[in-house]
Amino acid sequence: MTQATDIRPVPGHGRGSTSDHLRTALRLAAGGLPVLPLRRGKVPFGNCPDCKNSGCGDRPNMKAAGPCRCPAPCHGWAAATTDPAVLSSPAWTAAWRRAVAIAYHPGGAALTVVDLDDADAIAWARTALPATRTVPTTRGEHWIYRGAMSSRNAVRPGVDIKSTMAYARYLGPGAGTLTVLPNTVRALALKEPPTVRPAPRSISVPARSGGGECPHRTPVFLERGLAMAEQRITQATSAVHATVYGAFLAVLSTHGRCGCLTDAHVARLFAAAQAKGETLRHCTAAWSNARTTLGL
Repeated sequence: MTQATDIRPVPGHGRGSTSDHLRTALRLAAGGLPVLPLRRGKVPFGNCPDCKNSGCGDRPNMKAAGPCRCPAPCHGWAAATTDPAVLSSPAWTAAWRRAVAIAYHPGGAALTVVDLDDADAIAWARTALPATRTVPTTRGEHWIYRGAMSSRNAVRPGVDIKSTMAYARYLGPGAGTLTVLPNTVRALALKEPPTVRPAPRSISVPARSGGGECPHRTPVFLERGLAMAEQRITQATSAVHATVYGAFLAVLSTHGRCGCLTDAHVARLFAAAQAKGETLRHCTAAWSNARTTLGL
């Protein structure tokens, strides 16, 4: 991790979990990782009575830690700190005594966590994202990149982005070398257009050499090919983006040069892909890449 690449959890030598959590937190903080305790439910401690409803003068919606100097670990992710005096203070020690886990503010250490919540999300990441440091979680994996960005949940099925103004649970040092945050991840946080069928558009493909009537212009042959492509996409359980591209490529390799495909056919393929979670932008890119591969 940035300024924390070699951080390792340090086993506590005290009797209770307070010592374990605090020792690890101090070690992480010394490496530049802003940390905070998590209470039961694995969520941050709520604001104290004096800090509720911005009574302390903190900025609205915790967009920053604000001017509050509350000695308790208030304000969720914004409470994360690298200050050993704060971490070991009486108020924080009391919180560590009740804590069940440690969290950190990725953006505060110039990091981004791609939180993959299930096997399908992990399979997608392995085909779409560059390898980086990986930390196993209860249900999936955290992929950690060097660089900060805006946080956003549900950028894809089972995929959240945690960086600025967010916290991630610390689950160990993980394995692998940190990679610079790729534009692929940054693009996931951009607002996507609504999932709709693509608007009718002209599909420009070269005419079949030799002219004459297209040999594929039979309803049965074309329908079978489209149905097979739709089924391939619909039944995908992992690597959906790669499956969509392969299905588009298969259809275009057979019908891309003869003029069989109409806007309605393309809309069917796009709709099948969007039903699996692909965005209109991804569908358009996959179609364009398939045409480029085939020289259309």
